[in-house]
Amino acid sequence: MLRKEGTTAEDAARRAAPRRWSRIVTRLTPRRVRVRLTLLYGGLFVVSGAVLLTITYVLVNRSNGMLVFSRGRSGPSGDANARIYTGDGASPILDRFAEAQRQQAQRQHTLEMNRLLFESGVALAIMSVIAIGLGWFVAGRVLRPLRTMTSTIQRISAHNVHERLDAEGPADELKDLADTVDGLLGRLEGALDSHKRFVANAAHELRTPLTVEHALLEESLIDRDATIESFRSNFERLLALSEQQARLLESLLTLSSSERGLDRREPLELAELVGKAVLGCREQARRRGLRVEAVTEPAGTCGDSALVERLVVNLLDNAIGYNVPDGWVKVVTRVVAGEHAVVRVTNSGRRIPPERVGRLFEPFQRLDRTAADGHHGLGLSIVRSIAASHDATLNAHARPEGGLVVEVAFPLRTVESPPARHHDGGHRLPRTASVTAAGDSTSR
Repeated sequence: MLRKEGTTAEDAARRAAPRRWSRIVTRLTPRRVRVRLTLLYGGLFVVSGAVLLTITYVLVNRSNGMLVFSRGRSGPSGDANARIYTGDGASPILDRFAEAQRQQAQRQHTLEMNRLLFESGVALAIMSVIAIGLGWFVAGRVLRPLRTMTSTIQRISAHNVHERLDAEGPADELKDLADTVDGLLGRLEGALDSHKRFVANAAHELRTPLTVEHALLEESLIDRDATIESFRSNFERLLALSEQQARLLESLLTLSSSERGLDRREPLELAELVGKAVLGCREQARRRGLRVEAVTEPAGTCGDSALVERLVVNLLDNAIGYNVPDGWVKVVTRVVAGEHAVVRVTNSGRRIPPERVGRLFEPFQRLDRTAADGHHGLGLSIVRSIAASHDATLNAHARPEGGLVVEVAFPLRTVESPPARHHDGGHRLPRTASVTAAGDSTSR
């Protein structure tokens, strides 16, 4: 038992040792990028200089051998005043003289090499100081655009998000970074403007029924001759307004949840969801004198079945609500190009200007500004958000004869498709579906 506890303590100490070294290294590492770059530049210069000096020292220190010449009357080469000494031991005097000359030359060579090493070291030390200074200067010049971008970004807030970095210079990595930040600021500006419009429109939509409710209640209190029938009439109107507000709040919650992303993905069949939605809307279509036709083929995809069903229901509700007497609605599901599961809703109706098709997919945008029919202009914006959360493509265009065509192309379900994908919960900009509309670049 004691041995086991000792082993556990040793293992814990062994595991803690790398963490301690990691903390020490982290504390010793300079926090300023300019200091780190300066040390990097200086270190590279010192290492390169040391390697160069080592190579030079080795090359100079190589021994090339010596020839000792003695003056004489004749030589093998025909010169009467020169003779090559070969060191064959024939003359002891010459042997001692040659050995003395060799030792003198060796000492002289050693002194020269030591002097070369010392002077090279001094030169390397001086140039290292100069290299560190130049490294500090160059690092500052390299980081100057980053400091400019940092100060500009720190200045930008919700009040001046329209400002941009507008970096100038060659198309290098820093220019790409500045352009990326400018693109991000542009998307943030668009998201903030959209959020402001959404809040303002939502406040207006909620304030109008509240004002009417207040007026009805005040009328009931002020009118001293009010009868039971008038009270009943006012209460019925209040109940209708309350139901409209409940539908509005439900739509706002659906829009918010669809823009937040998917919490799960599951296999689903568009034909089945369309069949259920068509069955639920036939009574409403019959009251309006409309024909609803469904042509469904198997088209499988992955996603949140509740949200996709809400997308189909909103498309049908929009097609029925903005139609004409004796009109029609047609729903089609099919597979396109072996890559997309498509649901397409086409309806008759009034002629829609092509330039207005895109704006119909924005929150609180309607063909008619009145919401007396119970429509708040959120149905198609919810369709766009649900399509975006499912990585679907949304296409819409107005029919020349009147009415609208909306097509949503989901990724086709395959064997490799993941059955679920969890949202990471991080903060991000709301996604928007890739929407194309005749004469416009947005959707209804």
